[in-house]
Amino acid sequence: MRWFLRNPIKTSLNLSITTPSSLIPMASSIHSNSETGLARRFWIKFTRQSIFATYTPFTIALASGNLTIDSFRHYIAQDVHFLRAFAQAYELAEECADDDDAKLGISQLRKSVLGELKMHDSLAQEWGLDLAQEHSINSATVKYTDFLLATASGKIEGLKGPGKLATPFEKTKIAAYTLGAMAPCMRLYAFLGKRFKELLDSNESSHPYNKWIDNYSSDDFQASALQTEDLLDKLSVSLTGEELDVIEKLYYQALKLEIDFFSAQPLFQPTIVPLTKGHKPEEDRLIIFSDFDLTCTVVDSSAILAEIAIVTAPKSDQNQPEDQIVRMSSSDLRSTWDFLSKQYTEEYEQCIESIMPSDTLSCFDYKELSVALEKLSKFENTANNRVIESGVLKGINLEDIKRAGERLILHDGCTNFFQGIVKNENLNANVHVLSYCWCGDLIRSAFSSADLNELNVHANEFTYEGSVSTGEIVKKVESPIDKVEAFRNILKNCNDDKKRLTVYIGDSVGDLLCLLEADVGIVIGSSSSLRRIGTQFGISFVPLFSGLVKKQKEYIEGSTSNWKGLSGILYTVSSWAEVHAFILDFLLQEVAIQRYGVILISGCAVTRVSAISWNFQ
Repeated sequence: MRWFLRNPIKTSLNLSITTPSSLIPMASSIHSNSETGLARRFWIKFTRQSIFATYTPFTIALASGNLTIDSFRHYIAQDVHFLRAFAQAYELAEECADDDDAKLGISQLRKSVLGELKMHDSLAQEWGLDLAQEHSINSATVKYTDFLLATASGKIEGLKGPGKLATPFEKTKIAAYTLGAMAPCMRLYAFLGKRFKELLDSNESSHPYNKWIDNYSSDDFQASALQTEDLLDKLSVSLTGEELDVIEKLYYQALKLEIDFFSAQPLFQPTIVPLTKGHKPEEDRLIIFSDFDLTCTVVDSSAILAEIAIVTAPKSDQNQPEDQIVRMSSSDLRSTWDFLSKQYTEEYEQCIESIMPSDTLSCFDYKELSVALEKLSKFENTANNRVIESGVLKGINLEDIKRAGERLILHDGCTNFFQGIVKNENLNANVHVLSYCWCGDLIRSAFSSADLNELNVHANEFTYEGSVSTGEIVKKVESPIDKVEAFRNILKNCNDDKKRLTVYIGDSVGDLLCLLEADVGIVIGSSSSLRRIGTQFGISFVPLFSGLVKKQKEYIEGSTSNWKGLSGILYTVSSWAEVHAFILDFLLQEVAIQRYGVILISGCAVTRVSAISWNFQ
């Protein structure tokens, strides 16, 4: 049970029975750093949207190099309309700018777009595409170009019409708004270009879309993206907070429209994403497993439970009612908890060192790893017994636990992902949370506040007298071995003939066995001990995006996804947005159907690709 404090809470938190939210740390605002430019702050804030654009079937296929020529031709034709609108928007922005340097910078950006159009002409010739006759503009493209040109013309909700912008300063605002609607697209293309380039082998000159990648990864294009952002920052300096809010909304809308644009590109091939593209509820079962502490939460639950106990405990000079469970004073509780935390941390590190093989294994060995983690399991059991014997968990009120759970901060995108799974009627899916947490009530409360009562929680439980904890723990899941046994039992209880796809999401050594046995194991975060042990036992850690691009290269029509457990490969992500985009991006595709009339079969915008079967256990 990983209950040590990564960042021990040293100050007494002012927890009251009516406002227990005070024990939950507030997330810091990304806008607090005044030295970071406006455009950069927006890009960071809307990282989730950029990830969804990165994981569309179209972008994965383009990065892999096996995007069909027909799809690329269609994309180039649409992008030409995009670029023409960009050139026109830059021209309008230049007219509105009242600063000579800003005018010159915008003029240079417009020339870069015209140069980009020439590159597209070259690509069109290379692929035999007549841009003047083929591929009429689709609805997704129209939505963005109309939005951009309306912004550049001053037609923004709540603003004066362009004819009434009498002063140069008022017109300059329109230039800032326009760049706010263009900067995210420039940054997204620069980001994709560099990311695709990093995946190319040094000798991979045969990539069919190398010219496209070279253009958007080039120093010139990267400089253009940065110049657009710098100009946005400069033109926004004198704007009010309300006007900056307008730019933020325009930035977000532009990025969202860009995702829609990529999602609407027709595909004439099978793709590896989204994971659920071939899902048939009547035949298939999707089972999502997830750890809780630090996988879902910002703070380890043991820290929360200990702090509730400390701040609600009596002072040393207070008399305790005879009819209540006798508790330590708050000062004694804190010193006891600090001692236990320090002892756990030191002994945990020693245990990790003791189970490491002397040499890195040449190939993945699950059996040897299991034997090693049995030692860790014994350690966790001993540590938990110390907590029970110490009495630090005595006297906690169930209502305080539930209120703390309701206010527990979860990682951004975590609840959205689970809601996307359990609230989707088109999925035959279950979610199981496997956790070392001492108190399942805390977990259930955390998810119920997000209307996620459908999640199945497998954790340890407090025992109560009435509604007050006795300090005892009903041990159900306290070690890596317990977790994997719970994982296996859940699968055994699926008594049907449906094909199963299992995904496990975790962040620590305790999750390793489950991560490896699942068809898809996803490591979130950057636990050094997990990676050290995994590497020593022959496990490969592959960034999810690069792993998907590699699989897409190998993916041909008529084949299967071939996700299998015990492969020795785990996929790493930095956020829940990557998990969501990988597994559930088909939701965006459904939006594309409704908005743009794109025909999708099995996640591909085509009329001639058959459903692709799953190949699971």
